[in-house]
Amino acid sequence: MDIQTEKAFQKQAGIFQNSKDAKKRNQRWFKEVGYGFKTPREAKTGNYIDKKCPYVGEVNIQGRVLTGTVVSTKMKRTLVVRRDYLHYIPKYNRYEKRHKNISAHVSPAFDNAAIENGDVVTIGQCRPLSKTVRFNVVKVTKAKGASKKFNKF
Repeated sequence: MDIQTEKAFQKQAGIFQNSKDAKKRNQRWFKEVGYGFKTPREAKTGNYIDKKCPYVGEVNIQGRVLTGTVVSTKMKRTLVVRRDYLHYIPKYNRYEKRHKNISAHVSPAFDNAAIENGDVVTIGQCRPLSKTVRFNVVKVTKAKGASKKFNKF
């Protein structure tokens, strides 16, 4: 993936790019997000620039860490995660199925083309990245079987 795809020049903040030493010039800054999640190899060795990435950008993972199923990958660097849950109705002493859709940013560290509908992703809360996006993908697990079902059971 080419680094310079945007109109503005893309670079990592805090890294001097005009150093005479080639080793310092090709330096890359990355961090651990914590909570036991490992930094992907692509974040350490890749050459992408994404200021909303939790590994090489200016975003911290703090607050809730949720798990859900991917419903849509139609947006650029964003996907929709469906979270199913049960809501108790005391009058009938029963539960009803409900769901919430959450938009989450996908870092180029995860191969965006490889993430498909039905995959299980773990997302971490961060500051608001756009009007609807407040979460970042920190882990992707491939789907096993049928994707269109209530996956609590």
